[in-house]
Amino acid sequence: MEPSSVKPRRAKTPDEALAALMRLCARAEKCAGDARRLMRGWGLGASDAERVLARLVADRFIDDGRYAAAFVREKLRLSGWGAYKIRTALRRKEIARETIEAALSEALGASDPAQLAGRLDAQLRRKARTTKAATPRELKTKLIRYGLSLGHDYEAVLAAAGRIVTQDEPCDEYLF
Repeated sequence: MEPSSVKPRRAKTPDEALAALMRLCARAEKCAGDARRLMRGWGLGASDAERVLARLVADRFIDDGRYAAAFVREKLRLSGWGAYKIRTALRRKEIARETIEAALSEALGASDPAQLAGRLDAQLRRKARTTKAATPRELKTKLIRYGLSLGHDYEAVLAAAGRIVTQDEPCDEYLF
């Protein structure tokens, strides 16, 4: 598209922003950070944006605790993310640390550790099938990097990669 044909976003009044955010929040869970970002894009001033946000929070359209809990459940179960990556993503969305920790502890407390380890194993096995590596050590290193990029803690990733890649293969130098 040519720059001249791109339609600029129309600035919204506080009432229009409130109505638009009510519609958005009725369809999908949003956090205060998402709402602030949208209102900045609509050209709303900081004081107007805070008034609109206060109204949305008072009417329970926006609840950061509810949002964080839903986000953690989705990313743990569906995306296979680890706690570190979830924590970082929620911090980027301007969720309070206490809210993040409460949502993580609730979700991780309700989850079976063996189930989480099994899910990590499955993800690493899937990755191992598509990864090209010359040696078992190189494959294990790549799997560890992948597991860490998913946000899992180092010990869990190391154990899972060790179960997948065994380095007990004989070395040709010592065979006669």
